[in-house]
Amino acid sequence: MVNVIWLFFIVVGFVVAAFNGRMEAVTAAVFDGAKTGVTVSFGLISILVFWMGMMKLAEDSGLLNALTRLLRPVVRVLFPTVPKDHPALGYIMSNMSANILGLGNAATPMGIKAMQELQKLNPDKDTATPAMCTLLAINTSSITIIPTTVIAIRMNFGSANPAEIVGTTIIATMISTLAAILLDKWYQKTSRIRPHIKE
Repeated sequence: MVNVIWLFFIVVGFVVAAFNGRMEAVTAAVFDGAKTGVTVSFGLISILVFWMGMMKLAEDSGLLNALTRLLRPVVRVLFPTVPKDHPALGYIMSNMSANILGLGNAATPMGIKAMQELQKLNPDKDTATPAMCTLLAINTSSITIIPTTVIAIRMNFGSANPAEIVGTTIIATMISTLAAILLDKWYQKTSRIRPHIKE
């Protein structure tokens, strides 16, 4: 559906430009956008490679395991329906650890694996379980200590102090994560109370 929306915007943009005689401006904007995209991508690759290496060092040194142990009690409270030794919990904790360190690209594969494991526990394969909804909410709003991708983008665009957003990012992501958890728990509670209406 998103692809259809973007295609609609592109086609409308070209049609309007053609009617107004501005095709040269559109062509220039397309090439400028492509050039900027490639430049930003190269800058992001270098930063992401650095932080992925740092993530590997954190994993090999035991820092990631220590962070996972700290998260274990929180995860047990957030995901009470998942059995204690189920593989999904390990993937969930790895996903949360990577997100906390601002490594969204490293967190994504762990999140996908966690969803796959949670789906194995799902009695109704066509409907998401409360645990799956909780994981999605937390993954989307995750607390981030080091926003590496945003820092990289700010560096690419010449920010004088690209890391100055760290403090505000921590506060903003703490609020967003708390809001996501509270809304998730509220919805789970209300959906158990009211009867389900089948279409």
